Amino acid sequence: MIRNHKKPLGFGWLGCKNNHSRCSICCVIPPYMLEKVAINGTETQRDWAFHALNLSSEFRGRRKAVGSVNFAISPGEKRRTIYDAGTSQSLPGKLVRGEGDPPSSDEAVNEAYDSAGATFDFFLEIFDRNSIDNRGLRLDSTVHYGLNYDNAFWNGDQMVYGDGDGELFERFTKCIDVIAHELTHGITQYEAGLIYSGESGALNESMSDVFGALVKQWVKKQTAEQADWIIGEGLFTEKVKGVGIRSMKEPGTAYDDPVLGKDIQPAHYKDIYVGFKDNGGVHINSGIANRAFYLAAMEIGGYAWEKAGKIWYMALCDRLRSGSNFQRAASIIIKVAGEIYGEGSNEQKAVQNAWQQVGVSVS
Repeated sequence: MIRNHKKPLGFGWLGCKNNHSRCSICCVIPPYMLEKVAINGTETQRDWAFHALNLSSEFRGRRKAVGSVNFAISPGEKRRTIYDAGTSQSLPGKLVRGEGDPPSSDEAVNEAYDSAGATFDFFLEIFDRNSIDNRGLRLDSTVHYGLNYDNAFWNGDQMVYGDGDGELFERFTKCIDVIAHELTHGITQYEAGLIYSGESGALNESMSDVFGALVKQWVKKQTAEQADWIIGEGLFTEKVKGVGIRSMKEPGTAYDDPVLGKDIQPAHYKDIYVGFKDNGGVHINSGIANRAFYLAAMEIGGYAWEKAGKIWYMALCDRLRSGSNFQRAASIIIKVAGEIYGEGSNEQKAVQNAWQQVGVSVS
């Protein structure tokens, strides 16, 4: 277990070491997927896609207008609070379940509650971390946000889940790795504060995929070899040709669908996306770092959260900085592996091999 020191909340918005990403909302479904639906879908599906894209854009605008405000509180212990937006766009909505309350008749409420609890328990048991801010930040979630809203996001204060459209996407509370992914954005916000753009943004997204996958594996008690390494498995309806929204094992293979298009994630740095869409490829290029973690975890073996996860977590909390790029991150993570397990150890060699295999050179 890692004894992670508590850090004072004096690093900018919501305790970040920087405030570059203070107005970013981190959505699990990247905009380029929704843009494909807006082009290829039926009239109804196109309407849903435009609705989801517009809501995300509007919310970013509201965050910029509000500025550096933190509405959440830190009670110092596990405290889950679930709200129901009732398909409105008002947050947080009506309080429907608090910590210790009996299960609801609403499946989405229970899924949000249970998965937030599992994520809290994972970080506490494995890394001795007390919630997102390490001070017991209350885990607030809103379900039934928007009408058929095709996304879930962390807005800097809380989790927000749409119900999906029922034709392409199921409800977004259905997948524990999606919930853990979004909550990890909060941890990154309090720790490295990785700027949500370009390579640092891709590292931000990758960290959320890494720990989203680890929470799922921990709950299922799966070894690295037993795990599917799919993010969002079960999120697509049966109509979609795909296994999930991303594959950490084989980036670029998660889906190939007439409406959603083809998974465009690169698995190697030579194929990195360079452009303006997706905030400079934050979701696209995260596949490179995702595969590096997968390769390291597989070579190390056993439960991925025990060693590979420990290395990545320590790097995220203590070494990575807001503008870290892939090369800098690889160098830091390799160094951390050596500090924990010894220079030239099998664990360090596995991490070094992993980054080399995805084309990230370290001097």
